[in-house]
Amino acid sequence: MVKGGWVRQSTVYALTMLSVVGIVLVGCARLPYTTKVVYEGPQVKVALQHEVKSAGYSHPVQLTAQEVTAILRGFSLREEQRLPLRWFAEETAPKQLFREDELARLCSYLVDGLRAAGPNERVHFALFAPGMNPADARSVTAGWIAVREPYLYLGMEYFHTEVPIRTNDNYYQNYPLLPPEPKTYLLFFEPGRFWVMDQTGTRGLEYRQFLKAVPVNGAPGTSSP
Repeated sequence: MVKGGWVRQSTVYALTMLSVVGIVLVGCARLPYTTKVVYEGPQVKVALQHEVKSAGYSHPVQLTAQEVTAILRGFSLREEQRLPLRWFAEETAPKQLFREDELARLCSYLVDGLRAAGPNERVHFALFAPGMNPADARSVTAGWIAVREPYLYLGMEYFHTEVPIRTNDNYYQNYPLLPPEPKTYLLFFEPGRFWVMDQTGTRGLEYRQFLKAVPVNGAPGTSSP
């Protein structure tokens, strides 16, 4: 009886573990996956990611680095909070999304990504900087952009978030240090009249109207046709 009970427990345990592994694999399969690395360096990485569901983007898109810089310069964000912290967060001014030096490093590679992307690919980016303890972690700002005419979409995953760079902990070798879960951010854009809801209720930027109205390199209306 003892032996039979042990066998049954082992079988149940094995089936449970297989179910958990299956759930994890299915969950991972539903995430966008990288199809091509456009550029990877110590401070910047830009890659194409294939959307799991058909996205119908208007890619490839022809934009200049100056136009992408002007677009991204208009974004700010605030981390979304739950009540009651949300009441206090709403009194805090949004933070500028990108510094000028970050835009200078990033935008030319985003241009390459938008020109290389297909209708079901988005352009993922990550900016890296030394963390509070550079030996263990680095500060990461990461997200993605995509265009479905007449809108440009921006999604953010990390904003100056400390992310581990070691694959294994020194004391617990069997437990790798995993990156934190992506956070939810509220995005803002100035001028706000171009930051609108599309037909699905998703925020998008009427980027061509913005480029026509706002000077790029001192000249208005330099948007690509």
